[in-house]
Amino acid sequence: MRGRLWRSSNPALSEEERETFVHQLMDARRAVGVAKRADDGQAERVARARVQAAKVALGERGPVWWSDGAPDQNRKMVWNSSYADWWMASGQGSEA
Repeated sequence: MRGRLWRSSNPALSEEERETFVHQLMDARRAVGVAKRADDGQAERVARARVQAAKVALGERGPVWWSDGAPDQNRKMVWNSSYADWWMASGQGSEA
């Protein structure tokens, strides 16, 4: 997204597991919004912890789910990653 790399969900999750974690993530994100609108810092911290837990369960954060030794480049800008040459060759590198 806009040149930033984001880790995908663990493809080894069953569709049922993935759906469960996605629902948990969306519920937690809604709870963050509710807490922010209510200016409730404690509720926001709890909701953000739920977001983190769901993202870890999905494999988008936390320990890597792959085993090929490739580095975790989550949240890096693509032009500062090992994908920089590919990015430039794809023609998208001019956006940087």
